[in-house]
Amino acid sequence: MASHVFGRSTGQVLPTAVRGEGCYLIDAAGKRYLDGSGGAAVSCLGHSDPEVRAAIHAQLDRLAFAHTGFFTTEAAESLADRLAAHAPAGIEWVYLLSGGSEAVEAALKLARQYFLEIGQPGRHRIIARRQSYHGNTLGALATGGNAWRRQPFAPMLVETSHIAPCYAYRGQAEGETEEAYGRRVADELETEILRLGPETVMAFVAEPVVGATLGAVASVPGYFPRIREICDRYGVLLILDEVMCGMGRTGTLFACEQDGVAPDIVTIAKGLGAGYQPIGAMLCSNRIRDAIAQGSGFFQHGHTYMGHPVVAAAAGAVLDAILGRGLLAKVQAQGAKLDAALHAAFGQHPHVGDIRGRGLFRALELVADRETKAPFDPARGVNKQVKAKAFEAGLICYPMGGTIDGRQGDHVLLAPPFIIEDAQIGELVEKLAVAIRAATGV
Repeated sequence: MASHVFGRSTGQVLPTAVRGEGCYLIDAAGKRYLDGSGGAAVSCLGHSDPEVRAAIHAQLDRLAFAHTGFFTTEAAESLADRLAAHAPAGIEWVYLLSGGSEAVEAALKLARQYFLEIGQPGRHRIIARRQSYHGNTLGALATGGNAWRRQPFAPMLVETSHIAPCYAYRGQAEGETEEAYGRRVADELETEILRLGPETVMAFVAEPVVGATLGAVASVPGYFPRIREICDRYGVLLILDEVMCGMGRTGTLFACEQDGVAPDIVTIAKGLGAGYQPIGAMLCSNRIRDAIAQGSGFFQHGHTYMGHPVVAAAAGAVLDAILGRGLLAKVQAQGAKLDAALHAAFGQHPHVGDIRGRGLFRALELVADRETKAPFDPARGVNKQVKAKAFEAGLICYPMGGTIDGRQGDHVLLAPPFIIEDAQIGELVEKLAVAIRAATGV
């Protein structure tokens, strides 16, 4: 039977997912797939959590929808309270949305309105990093440095400056310490602010651990404290995008906790809903919210489904699970085991150049030559082969190309559910080895 679903690819016939059990998805033919990437780092609790399902049912029985132009709801208030209580220092306010791109758009618009409210209308420029990804709506896409995603829509994108990522595997010079490297690439922010004119710069946007585009790349020690210092010096807002790396994925509820910095605005999504409902959130400081409250009193932004009570109830149950079941500690423990298993299997592999990440957010960078770090010819499509062969073997992973510059480079991102057990780590690595062997010949 022909499908009328306009999917991501017009030429691909996909299996039909019919059921989820813990770390596995099952298709209509009964085949089981270990969800080694949580979809796109979404399914942190696995696919059949009874408490989250019960929370959704209970909220649906009470109230399905109330527009936030007229009402607040207990579910939204409760979720916001708990997020604010566990947020980075100074972050007190929660704006609930339907996904990561919406959260980033809201952050950008709030940053702009903040400067209008405090009488600095010249500040409108955004600085971000090359090889970043911040979403697919036009503002978020313009902010991101994913060259492949940006290229078709370039004429429609607002001008954004992009500086170097903190990508030690490719960027750290021989003989350069981590601290010196981090300082050097962080100082590019100051150089760019001065080039543009500090009075024109609104915000710097970065992922604490870069997800889809670079593959689980964390910064070196000292990088983000230096970024925070530069932002403060020039009155620039620091926006941290934790859509993929936040909500426990790296072993702390907010990824930036491990970098010792607090942003002015932070965005979260994927793991907040764990796939049970579509949700994102933009959180901001008192200073920013107070500027709106004491000025126009109205944030000129909004969406129909923001603060949806069923969605908020689901996210509240997800947050309860992460914080109440010891899952942050489990992410740290199982993340260490996954890292050890990856190093044992691929640490000396001739086509694995780097194994990296934090918590249950890990990646392998695939190379043609381990010694020179030379990438595979993009025409070979190594990342696509890995994805297809892994799926064939019953493993869902998240490979991507263009790791280095938007064209060259291949990596495989792994972000399994927080409930993954030791045997499933073994299964993941074993099936990934099958896929990499098929794609690289080794």
